This record gives sequence, structure tokens and C-alpha cells, in this order.
Amino acid sequence: MGRCFVGLTDTGLVRAVNQDSYYADPDGRFFIVADGMGGHAGGQEASKLATECISAYIDQYWTDSGAVSDLLLRNAIIQANQAILEDQQVNPERAEMGTTVVLALFRDNEAWCAHVGDSRLYVLRDSKLELVTEDHTWVSWALRAGTITPEEASVHPWRHVLSQCLGRQELDNIEIQQLDIASGDRLLLCSDGLTGELSEDLICSYIETSPSCQEAAYRLVEAAKDKGGSDNITVVLVAE
Repeated sequence: MGRCFVGLTDTGLVRAVNQDSYYADPDGRFFIVADGMGGHAGGQEASKLATECISAYIDQYWTDSGAVSDLLLRNAIIQANQAILEDQQVNPERAEMGTTVVLALFRDNEAWCAHVGDSRLYVLRDSKLELVTEDHTWVSWALRAGTITPEEASVHPWRHVLSQCLGRQELDNIEIQQLDIASGDRLLLCSDGLTGELSEDLICSYIETSPSCQEAAYRLVEAAKDKGGSDNITVVLVAE
């Protein structure tokens, strides 16, 4: 049985425009979620450029024997960042646009993850949901430094302030890691419109109790909307 996967995005109940984008490779080789910011047109364009550029680059160099997977991911993200910077130059009204990005890639019998910003990748195994990525936010940094508590972080006014995103010259921390993935694992890529509304325990429960990836994705999005839907919500679920 092959890899099962599904992607779903929703504007939510508060925002007028969906600035999230996602891409699920039809052959199940790689998956992308991007969460744009910088005004309606800017955020939409930034996340769209990111998913389009990254997917095109990976597809182009997929069979290149010299393109090891971690460099393939890094170069794809660098290309996307450059495309956004060039668009900013041509369209000054989008000068402040940017986007997060998180990717999962399955290549040469290995699984890899790359991310910039606070869109996340989780792995669900044996009823435990593990957060693989580390948010590139001021609050995440302060938590690691021990200057604020988890309780303070959950309501901090700066909790959505990114320390890094695509669309900036100083892209200096593209985090790339190899994943330990086993048969039966489920991967969740998502924007913060999901994790801002639902606890990890709830996310785990919805995925575990759903009969299919499609049903799980639908239930997650609807649950986030039931909790307020204050942001765009995007989920990509992959079942090994």
C-alpha cells in the first residue's frame, strides 16, 4: 500500500483572505505548507511564490545524483526567498511581504524536514504526537532562554512575532534535519492557524480517531474553526 496523504486549507472565520498555501506532490515525494504575511496581496503572493518555486526546484533536480537531499531542500528554499525578494523590488506595494515554510521530503529511502518560521511538522507514533520543528519566533527563543514560562508564552502579545521568514535578505537559519520515520507513522504539516486554536492533545486525538487522512484533515480544520478560527488554517497529513 502506498503513502496516503491529503492537504486542506481554510480561510477561517476572521480573516478576509487566505494567505496560506500548500503543495502535495501527486507522487507523494514531498509536501509543503507556507503561511504568508504582509497585507492581503503580499501574504498571498509570498506563500504562493514559496510553494511554487520550491516544488518546481525540487522536481527539476529530483533525479540529479549530485543533489543530496539536504542541499536540495536548502537550495530550493534559497531560490524561493530570492524569488520573493525580486517580486518585492518589482512590486513596492508588496515590499513587506514574507512567508513561513515547512517541508517534508521522502527521497532515496530517507525522510527529511526543512523549515523557516513557525509553521510546524509533527510526527504521530504510538499515540504520541512529537513536535519536530522549533518555531522561529521571539517567544520560542525566550522560552528556550528561560526568560518566560510556557503559560506566559501562550498569551504573550509577541507570540506570533517571527524571528525569521522568507522574504528577507538575512535568511541565515534554514533548519534541515533527517527524520526517523517508520511504517504506521503519520506526519502533520500545518500553519499556526491550527496550533493557535487546538492543543497538541486534541490534534493527536482527532488524527488517531479518524478513519482516514481525509477525515482527519477535515475534522482538524473544523475543530480549529469551532475554537474561533481566528487565522487561516492549513493542514497536510501524510500516513506511511
